[in-house]
Amino acid sequence: MEYHYKDKQNSEFNLVDTSMLKFHSKNINQDCYKIIWAKGDEITLGVDGYRVFLKKNQLLFTTPLNKLDLQIENKEIIVYSFNREFYCIRDHDSEVACNGFLFLGSSQPIMVGLTEKEQKSFTLLYDFFVEEFEETDDIQGEMLLVLLKRLLIKSVRIARKTLPKADMPKSKLDIIRKFNLLVEMHFREKHKVAEYAELLNVSPKSLSNVFLRYYSKSPLKVISERICLEGERLIRYSDKNMNEIAYFLGFNEASHFSKFFKKHTGKSPKAYKLDNSN
Repeated sequence: MEYHYKDKQNSEFNLVDTSMLKFHSKNINQDCYKIIWAKGDEITLGVDGYRVFLKKNQLLFTTPLNKLDLQIENKEIIVYSFNREFYCIRDHDSEVACNGFLFLGSSQPIMVGLTEKEQKSFTLLYDFFVEEFEETDDIQGEMLLVLLKRLLIKSVRIARKTLPKADMPKSKLDIIRKFNLLVEMHFREKHKVAEYAELLNVSPKSLSNVFLRYYSKSPLKVISERICLEGERLIRYSDKNMNEIAYFLGFNEASHFSKFFKKHTGKSPKAYKLDNSN
């Protein structure tokens, strides 16, 4: 089953249940945020050129920046997608607090598993979505938006349990989320923790201590992984040469970028390109 909502302002929200159809990610608007729920089957899919194994009743959250390669046939997989016009998670961050956490929270998309109780709750919410899609009145968009917010809030609550400290104070999570968003905005020109600490108006030591206690990565690792991820994308999918890629990512010389890339990925840019040329 496929359900689609689109209004005159190009506000778009889609729901796809692939249990009785053949589905390819090219059918999803690449400018959309995606939530993929392996409801009844496990699947393997591609995200930014990497293979990701999604177990039954796991959720995967991806952004318009992620290159998704998903091919499914007759498997019970649920795909939610929405664009910024339908719901801008940045402008409405105070409502669901998912920006910089569920989405754009690190270089790799986040995955969470559902307990039996959570599965029932998400199934019920799915049924509400289907029911609303079958309505065609003037408030359909508003009702779908309410349900999407509920889906995001539930997902944030579940995802918080995956953190080293599930009971993390909101103030600490907000620091981590803001840091992640700042990295997304500035990783090309800012490569040092101190530069982000200044933007957050905290000391580099205080920032590192928050990550050490409440997160699975250090601030420096988040920055390095984001730079490398962009490097990998450019090497694989763009026509830029190594000098252009290095300059685009804030390195004065290609040799500096090559050294950085090899340190964090284990391969030189040239070797990575050769390994992924097919």
